[in-house]
Amino acid sequence: MNALLAQSVLIAGAWRAAKMSGTFHAENPATGEVSAEEYPVSCWEDCSDMLDAAVEAAVELRGVERSRLGAFLNCVADRIEARSEEIVAMAHQETGLAVAPRLSKGELPRTVNQLRQAATEASEGSWVRATIDTQAPVRSMYAPIGPVCVFGPNNFPLAFNGVAGGDFAAAIAAGNPVIAKAHPSHPGTTRMLAEEVHSAALESGLPAGTFQMMYHLSVEDGFRLVADKRLGATSFTGSRSAGLALKARADAAGKPIYLELSSLNPVIVLPGALEERASEIAQELANSCLAEVGQMCTSPKLIVLVAGERAEQFIREVEAIEASRPTMPMLSSGVLRSLDTNVKSLVAAGCDVIAGAKVVDGPGYRYANTLLRVSGEKFLANSAALQTEAFGTAATFVVASDVAQLLAILSSLEGNLTGCIYSSKSAVDDGAYREVEMRLRPLVGRLLNDKVPTGVAVSSAMNHGGPYPATGHPGFTSVGIPASLLRFAALQCYDNVREERLPAELRDKNPNSSMWRFIDREWTRADVGAA
Repeated sequence: MNALLAQSVLIAGAWRAAKMSGTFHAENPATGEVSAEEYPVSCWEDCSDMLDAAVEAAVELRGVERSRLGAFLNCVADRIEARSEEIVAMAHQETGLAVAPRLSKGELPRTVNQLRQAATEASEGSWVRATIDTQAPVRSMYAPIGPVCVFGPNNFPLAFNGVAGGDFAAAIAAGNPVIAKAHPSHPGTTRMLAEEVHSAALESGLPAGTFQMMYHLSVEDGFRLVADKRLGATSFTGSRSAGLALKARADAAGKPIYLELSSLNPVIVLPGALEERASEIAQELANSCLAEVGQMCTSPKLIVLVAGERAEQFIREVEAIEASRPTMPMLSSGVLRSLDTNVKSLVAAGCDVIAGAKVVDGPGYRYANTLLRVSGEKFLANSAALQTEAFGTAATFVVASDVAQLLAILSSLEGNLTGCIYSSKSAVDDGAYREVEMRLRPLVGRLLNDKVPTGVAVSSAMNHGGPYPATGHPGFTSVGIPASLLRFAALQCYDNVREERLPAELRDKNPNSSMWRFIDREWTRADVGAA
């Protein structure tokens, strides 16, 4: 291994040769070709140096005005937009995702939108929930938790990237330094984003360790990193097995870790909806299942129906639509192997194959558009195995004998990011809807009605989270600012501290005209004691 040939890592404000234990190359999933560029697998020494720099930066950031953090995030957004064509081209090469509309019209604008929303919250400050009890006298607020490590996923090379993605934006807006761990599926894209973030940090005059980046590390060093006493918190988006292994180490060390793991995103289509508009729903559902080759965390993987001729006709319609669509490249050879393995597991657990269920010959990594089915009775008899996530273009129809069995199926489900109920536009399904909603609502972070789940709006009201195993904690979201900032904050209380020694947010005078504070049990923008 020659460290001089591998790409540099960013540590303590400078690009330097990695102290590495190995190297890797990116691959083009549309062709199967391996990139010429070599990327380092950092050893623990790199991680430790980053942690030391981040600890120093965390102390310095406590003295940085909120407006400077906001300006930094806006600068990152501006710089990414200015380099958008090059960044999108690299992301397309490394992931096979379409340049347009997915990357250039969807994900890149979403990325800069998240950054600008976070900039607004960082500057305005209401998210800290400053709470003042003048009689006690006790005051409290949310404050930075310390260095945050962000593990980005393979399926969103921009909007969820450990560099400049949503978790990065939230952690910085909350006042924390970030250590970004790139996903090995798109290291070139991550390097370009890191170059712009680093330049923005220099322009903004932020501490050297505010942002740092490595490409990859060993499993054992990952375990060690999330448990290190110097780290404040970790965010991870990826597979359930990898996320839970990291969580075990972080939990043992008492370190917060926020996970997005897996989700089947069940879609329940009630009988009245099928009678009324089966073809319309079939089109929407097929589009959703195949969107981005089924590689979205909100892709529907479980479609629950009540048995009958309408249900059979609906299944045939979805099958015909998917059969007319071409196969598209998966994100990587690893994703392809995992999909094939998990589809075979579902078949072994009791599913019948309607279509697909095989690797497709051709350029790159492709899998046939796949539909499976299982009876409600079989599902209930083996529900754990039949909830294996097949990440990609595979979905399973579960055909219940009646509404009562459908409700039992819902009661057997694990936690999910989303759940959708298609119902009649008349009152035909109202009774069934109420029963289904009561069972489904506690199992999902976001409930949808008459709408597929694949879109995730970057809205302050959005919850992109849910009960286990969709995420590691049902009380938090990775999308939706300012709520997403609270993952990277600690509640700090001040008891009888002199007013001039308090943080600006807790002093009698409101530090700006926009910040909302909870003073003596009333939300207000006024100063303490103001009429």
